[in-house]
Amino acid sequence: MKKGQEYTGTVASVDFPNKGRVICEDGTVTVKNVIPGQKVRFVINKKHGDRCEGRLLEVIEKSPLECAPDCCAHFGICGGCTYQSIPYEEQLKIKADQVKSMLDEAAEDYVFEGITGSPITRGYRNKMEFSFGDEYKDGPLSLGMHKRGSFYDVTAVDECQIVDSDYRAILSASRRYFAASGLKFYHKMRHEGYLRHLLVRKAYKTGEIMIDLVTSTQESPDLQEYVKLLLDLKLDGTITGILNTHNDSLADTVQNDGTDILYGRDYIYEELLGLRFKITPFSFFQTNTLGAEVLYSKTREYVGELKDKVVFDLYSGTGTIAQVMAPVASKVVGVEIVEEAVAAARENAHFNGLDNCEFIAGDVLKVVGNLTDKPDIIILDPPRDGIHPKAIGPIIDFGVDTIVYVSCKPTSLARDVKIFESRGYKLVKACCVDMFPGTGNVETVCLLSKLHEAKHHVNVRLDMDEMDLTAAERKATYEEIKKYVAKHNDGMKVSNLYIAQIKQKHGIIERENYNKPKSEKGGQPECPKEKEIAIEEALKYFQMIPSES
Repeated sequence: MKKGQEYTGTVASVDFPNKGRVICEDGTVTVKNVIPGQKVRFVINKKHGDRCEGRLLEVIEKSPLECAPDCCAHFGICGGCTYQSIPYEEQLKIKADQVKSMLDEAAEDYVFEGITGSPITRGYRNKMEFSFGDEYKDGPLSLGMHKRGSFYDVTAVDECQIVDSDYRAILSASRRYFAASGLKFYHKMRHEGYLRHLLVRKAYKTGEIMIDLVTSTQESPDLQEYVKLLLDLKLDGTITGILNTHNDSLADTVQNDGTDILYGRDYIYEELLGLRFKITPFSFFQTNTLGAEVLYSKTREYVGELKDKVVFDLYSGTGTIAQVMAPVASKVVGVEIVEEAVAAARENAHFNGLDNCEFIAGDVLKVVGNLTDKPDIIILDPPRDGIHPKAIGPIIDFGVDTIVYVSCKPTSLARDVKIFESRGYKLVKACCVDMFPGTGNVETVCLLSKLHEAKHHVNVRLDMDEMDLTAAERKATYEEIKKYVAKHNDGMKVSNLYIAQIKQKHGIIERENYNKPKSEKGGQPECPKEKEIAIEEALKYFQMIPSES
């Protein structure tokens, strides 16, 4: 296969997150944003030895799974909601199978409790970030979502189904207003322009709406006409705040370089499981309120008895999980790196009359070693990349009997579960909660229990050769590395020699005389580049080398 060349093939399977295995005459290619059973046309855009990645160009034939009625008008054009054409029950099955497959590789003899769907599948989002841009190069101003596969083109999504009618009304009115205003969108390459993003948050329970226009500081227009336009809209909810956030970052991110309040206040209130939470423009809060209630209820169930127990909520965000646990716990300690989130957590705890919560601002990696409380239970809800490798050790060293791990990215979860299993914990049970209908994303909850030493010892004979292993070697055997490489690289085979070479390259020292040639004149074959890349990916997965290595 050649880079830049087009091919057609059939999607055999899809791994999380949306990585399809496409079979064609010349081999197997990884293509994103596809559905099992589709016949697709794609172009090769990445090639690493025998491994190829393709960019989807066209769905030639639909999958037999695609029989859902009433797809969104923007489906296939907008970059979101890949699974929307599949009936919801089938979506749930795909996600559950993907997660179970990954956890099966990380642990044995655990109970997989399946997946719980979202209480609602349409209009479930309580936050959206829309982008300004043009529909095509030098085209008219657009406001919506990026087109699938495009970094620049933006398509209007006035009929988007994952938000309710209030979002659609605000989006349409804003697009029309700024199209007529003559104001330019911020051009990502030239770093010129004014309009960048429109952030809308609406509380599902209270109906409060906050609108935040994110712009550069390159112009200073009077926005009062825009404010009046928004306030005159007939909405089901109530606008409680209209803001203008300044963002002069070169990156295409929603960054806060200062915020002006154009109307009302800079926060909304939402309710969750009987508790009240204050949400600012950039606060982390689960984007599916009703789904979050299911997720946190399942987390509470996995935690078990909390009476007279001290709970650590690591990566606590705005303290939602901590406060769900607080009414029945002795004390809850939350640790979060984002100071704004910590301030919000403290304020929310006060609103809810919870005086047994302590929230600490800092990196979990640096803070856990200095905590004075002794936890009985630890709850982990880390960012998408999972727990930092250097933080896992101190967490394990607390020696708690129960750890509940909540994850939005099953790949990093499976990696971390394997480490916990190697350090004396057992995966007892796991389940999924679908927070994102129509998409390939899913939340997972795992219960890990500490294995205690038997009261009676057993004599075991060990070969000295077996004991001559480095700490890094103990994380994964050569056979485990081989299996990982084969599974993720279309059956690629690597030898012990090649694995040893790559381990040595990264400073993992092998035993003396391991894999050395039999004579001084003897030579060894060098590991080919594509196999080197594949072995390094396996070493990263098992956390034997840093992910940035």
